[in-house]
Amino acid sequence: MREALIHPAGRMIATGILALCLPGCSIKKLAINSLGNALAQGGSTYASDEDPELVRGAVPFGLKTVEALLAESPRHKGLLFAAASGFTQYAYTFVQQDADFAEAEDLSRATALRTRARKLYLRARDYGFRGLDAELPGFRDRLRESPSEALGRARKRQVPLLYWTGLSWFGAIALAKNDSELSADQSLAESLIRRALELDEAFERGILHDFYIAWEGRGEAVGGSFQRARQHLDRALALARGQRAAPFVTYAESVSVARQDRKEFETLLREALTIDADAEPPLRLSNLIYQQRARWLLGRIDDLFLE
Repeated sequence: MREALIHPAGRMIATGILALCLPGCSIKKLAINSLGNALAQGGSTYASDEDPELVRGAVPFGLKTVEALLAESPRHKGLLFAAASGFTQYAYTFVQQDADFAEAEDLSRATALRTRARKLYLRARDYGFRGLDAELPGFRDRLRESPSEALGRARKRQVPLLYWTGLSWFGAIALAKNDSELSADQSLAESLIRRALELDEAFERGILHDFYIAWEGRGEAVGGSFQRARQHLDRALALARGQRAAPFVTYAESVSVARQDRKEFETLLREALTIDADAEPPLRLSNLIYQQRARWLLGRIDDLFLE
């Protein structure tokens, strides 16, 4: 009867501590794998939270727990996915965005935060590759030797790892423009996300299209296309049934600013702000975070547009 009073999260933490202390190898590994499976499937708790600051404080503990368990079970696929996706999301949401918000008032702090975010992205990328290697042996090496062959082996079940590995790689590249070796990998990073899009364009309600809004939003001069960016926006909105703020914000920030279309910029960001974050609990945290960015961008409108 007393066990029924223990909160599930409390049992998970207790199991984690026990797993790291158990002396018996097989019993210990069983406990670690069991907890790893639970942690890998527990992201919905964060995703539906209404308090981004609470999540900010909680996520580092969860990530370090995942790393501690990976030290004991280094090829656990669920834990590797949790590390790749978790470090990527933490780096963007709570480190890189803080840098963006701080830049106007404290450039040195913004620079330090971006350096930290880049390191977190690289950590996430490496966990992602470890996960892909666990599912597709030799994937990372083959990607450099023969990208088409390596990616051709990937199937729909690898889409989450392809996405988070590619996205974290891009995050690091974007924050290390002076690192020529890292920048040279841009096409390989993009190929991971393109393969994921080919396999499952509806993944996470169209989130793959969000990436391509920004990718094509570079403009024609560097191989992008505003027209294709708009097509990706339309697909993202259709797949999400208009319930995700991210596509509106991404398009406004990447395409509307590049085209200096102030009216479109304001319209899209205000559309993002009209989304009811409570209407779709699994999207609540993401929508709150992108709505926060939308308000910040609207506050900078005179700096972003010449007229």
